[in-house]
Amino acid sequence: MSAEWNRLLTRLRELNDLSGAATLLAWDQEVMLPPRGVPARARQSAALAGVRHERLCDPELDALIEACAGDRLDAVDAAIVREARRARDRAVKVDRSLVTELAEATSLAQQAWAQARERSDWPGFAPHLTRVVDLKRREAAAIGCGAEPYDALLDDFEPGARAADLAPLFARLRMELADLLATVTTAARGDKAAGDPGALLTGDFAVAAQEQLSREVLAAMGFDPSAGRLDVSAHPFTSATSRGDVRLTTRYDQRDLRVGLYATIHEAGHGLYEQGLPAELEGTPVSDCASLGIHESQSRLWENLIGRSREFWTCWAPRARRLFPAALAHADAEDLHRAVNVVRPSLIRIEADEITYNLHIVLRFELERALLAGDIQVAQLPALWDAGMRQSLGVTPARDAEGVLQDIHWASGLFGYFPTYALGNLYAAQFHAQAATELPDLPDLVSRGQTGPLLDWLRRKIHVRARLWSAAELCRDVTGRDLDTEPFLSHLRRKFGQLYGL
Repeated sequence: MSAEWNRLLTRLRELNDLSGAATLLAWDQEVMLPPRGVPARARQSAALAGVRHERLCDPELDALIEACAGDRLDAVDAAIVREARRARDRAVKVDRSLVTELAEATSLAQQAWAQARERSDWPGFAPHLTRVVDLKRREAAAIGCGAEPYDALLDDFEPGARAADLAPLFARLRMELADLLATVTTAARGDKAAGDPGALLTGDFAVAAQEQLSREVLAAMGFDPSAGRLDVSAHPFTSATSRGDVRLTTRYDQRDLRVGLYATIHEAGHGLYEQGLPAELEGTPVSDCASLGIHESQSRLWENLIGRSREFWTCWAPRARRLFPAALAHADAEDLHRAVNVVRPSLIRIEADEITYNLHIVLRFELERALLAGDIQVAQLPALWDAGMRQSLGVTPARDAEGVLQDIHWASGLFGYFPTYALGNLYAAQFHAQAATELPDLPDLVSRGQTGPLLDWLRRKIHVRARLWSAAELCRDVTGRDLDTEPFLSHLRRKFGQLYGL
């Protein structure tokens, strides 16, 4: 190993540690920070972002990357150089002043969003979002990759993806989902005797008991509590400073058992990925997911393909009855399976069923793409949001907290992030179908609460690859085919065809 290579690794690990510190500051702001600490935290976040940006743009790092690129490298070391160069090339296009201004603006905007969402106060949040959008437009212009501003931001989360390629994919997906939704809705109307299966899980569910169930499911999935924790936040999320410090958050609704349980399972899928990344790569640019779509595939696989399966409730129905005897005394696995798979257009994305969820994502993709292009302005968002919800889902928010204010992503400056949720659903279905082929007893294992073999499969096939390969390469290697909508649509048709007698 050359002296230049050792110096490069030292610099890259320092950059990784600075990112970890920024992640910890952001987690603390969402979970523990007192309200009066927000202005100082915004300055701290900006200062740290500036230091990291300066070191990433240091000419010495540039020289080390280029010097090491000339060495004879194995596949892992070549990937490290590739990803270091990619991060450097993006960073040097953006002024430090813009980086620090963005860090401060998004920190303040997140706090403003939390308050505005609680009060359904769009006018109180709009000025913060206007500032963030202006800064993100400037960032996109500086980076300048792709055919439109949105591409530069999308590329940060889904490397190589372009809006013009996603648009027809999402259009096809929306058409297929709209047709399936209409079919299921018609069947549900015709079966009036079934009533509302979801009512079983709405009522009075003590939060302490919900937390107990969440923690037990988390443990059964294989999440290591010595390398992570579970807390509560306004919007569930996962953050990791290292594979040994993976922090999940959830939120509970005393009136609906599904909210907290499935938020926890979803975030646990992210957490298991983070805990499963290879130790030998930690601190390098490849000690990360292949893309956010791949990351999302892990959470959606556990949440929907496992957590909303009949087999899951075969295992967990007895425990749910013991924890909630008043509400679930007579509920069996089939009752609970139907209750968590009701198909009904709803206002809240994270509570949407599997058929309608991607319709929420397509709306957000179209709005933020137009926003970055300057075709629409922040002031227009509430009206355009409501119109889009009526057109796609046939529902209209009564208040902005149920509409344009429901997600934290824009306050955080995460434009380009939403498409990865839809891609994650597609990847999840394709990966799960392959896992089921290679683990033919998977349904029986899940019904007995034995998900270890599935986690081992994910570790070997996906987690261990980290960012050594692109998302497209990983998908082809694991499943033998490019990403396709058909495995996802086949899963929906099969599952809901059985549930609704189609």
